[in-house]
Amino acid sequence: MKVSGFTFVRNALKFDYPIVEAIQSILPLCDEVVVAVGNSEDETLRLIQNIKSDKIRIIETVWDDSLREGGRVLAVETDKAFAAISPDSDWAFYIQGDEVLHEDDVEVIRDAMFAYKNDLRVDGLLFNYKHFYGSYDYVGESSSWYRKEIRIIRNKKNIYSYRDAQGFRKDNGKKLQVKPIRASIYHYGWVRDPRAMQHKQESFQKLWHPDEWVEKNVAKAEEFDYSGIDALGVFSGTHPAVMHQRIQNKNWKFDYDVSRKSFSFKDRIRILVEKVTGYRLWEYRNYKIM
Repeated sequence: MKVSGFTFVRNALKFDYPIVEAIQSILPLCDEVVVAVGNSEDETLRLIQNIKSDKIRIIETVWDDSLREGGRVLAVETDKAFAAISPDSDWAFYIQGDEVLHEDDVEVIRDAMFAYKNDLRVDGLLFNYKHFYGSYDYVGESSSWYRKEIRIIRNKKNIYSYRDAQGFRKDNGKKLQVKPIRASIYHYGWVRDPRAMQHKQESFQKLWHPDEWVEKNVAKAEEFDYSGIDALGVFSGTHPAVMHQRIQNKNWKFDYDVSRKSFSFKDRIRILVEKVTGYRLWEYRNYKIM
């Protein structure tokens, strides 16, 4: 069984992405990792080049900044990386620049890839998600956070990155047939120095909206205000080992009263039903579970 990893990144230093940790976390499962490094305003290319692994293969890309509808450029860059993986790979492991895999899940994932390797009905593997917010001590609890997404796909070129690169589709928009596995992606996209977070917000909204919209709707500030969140819980598990140094170097403080919940009426109904039945009402599912 051959496995390729793939990812894309631009301005990793400017926006404080844990891209090195993301790549390092999937290396044990991959025979190669293709990294599409976009034209950056910082030393992102050198950062990736300095990762000590002969499994990493870099392709340099230029982002089309005119693609400003729904984050489409992110999917385009994802597809560039996917297209560059070895054609003889069985599986492709996608990791974004703010996502990290826990080492405790490596064997579970490897076993699942072996188990479904020859079952061609299975297009991909579905991961659980832990979304961190404000600091490494809190996770999102509201239904606005997606619970699951595809991160391993079969190496078929009729599969492509969908919309803003959160997930994948195939054959004229058909959802992938997937198997859920007992493994989690640790998402740190909302954990960084408030100054870096503010700069990221101002820049990344331009991937979805025109300048006029950004000027009107994105607050101008020196630091991002993390207080505007509806519900958080305290994280009681362990972080991936590759994240430990970054966590130790955290240089800002964020505290949150987890007893404060700001759920809408619709969310309260959804939470109640989910507690009783395990089913989440009105959940967006970018996949079909087999």
